[in-house]
Amino acid sequence: MGICCTFIGVERKNLYQPFEVEYKELNECPMGPHKHNFFEMVFILDGTGIQCINDNKFNYKPDHLFLLMPQECHSFDVKTTTKFFFIRFSNIYLQSQHKEWVQKLEFIFENNTHLPGCLLKNTSDKPLVRSLVEAVIREQVNRQPYHLEVVQQIINTLITVVARNITFMVPSSLQQKAVSNTALDMVHYIHQHIYDPGQLRADVIAARFSISPGYISEYFKTHTGESLQQYIVHYRLKLVEVRLQFSELRMNEIAFELGFTDESHLNRMFRKYKGMSPTDYRKQVKIMASRELQEREAGSNIAS
Repeated sequence: MGICCTFIGVERKNLYQPFEVEYKELNECPMGPHKHNFFEMVFILDGTGIQCINDNKFNYKPDHLFLLMPQECHSFDVKTTTKFFFIRFSNIYLQSQHKEWVQKLEFIFENNTHLPGCLLKNTSDKPLVRSLVEAVIREQVNRQPYHLEVVQQIINTLITVVARNITFMVPSSLQQKAVSNTALDMVHYIHQHIYDPGQLRADVIAARFSISPGYISEYFKTHTGESLQQYIVHYRLKLVEVRLQFSELRMNEIAFELGFTDESHLNRMFRKYKGMSPTDYRKQVKIMASRELQEREAGSNIAS
């Protein structure tokens, strides 16, 4: 049986460039438990075995795609010779992208279940992802002019496909509730239109889902535990957290993008939600990241 994270010392891995890709073939031996400080997508080209994330297990097979978040403990127990393709990218890579790119990633940050399992819920996306991965491999082998730029564009496409497939998943906050299909469709509608306040008015959503405007908030709360307005506000503030962690946007830019009246409105709502100002939250995140980096460097020096 494969060894999961609670049974052995966990290796920590670092990424020293914005992104990298790697092809690896393993023949019936485990890829031991480890954590890393970057995001990692793993595509199974061939082979079978078990994926483990935080001691939860899932049987993998060809055309499975996994997303591994920073600091998650994971391992692979290889049963038959497996061809892995890894795509790794860091916060620096995310920060280098355009605003529209960050918006595509919101589904990944906020709705990824952090459990083992293939992300490709849309069956038709499996051959698409395989063809994209094979294209990256060809680019890496041939190394023609601009191959790095081509690889980066393909990686962006792959991450966008992941984001699309996560929209088909139940948000983690609702997994323990018996949520109706209509309520889930409403949640996904909110996520997709979070940057367009006009589409999030109760009367607009009510018309979209054929529910009485006077009843829609009660209906939503019955099925999700939050009123419609509460859910929209809380989701907006979650996205503010993502911006504060993974971008250098100024507060007024974040406020404008996410539909707050002004920076003061954002500060007031965020303080009510987190107990601190957005500026203090960003400083706290940077301090914690700096400490983690120092600890990793100290550990690396000791090991060497």
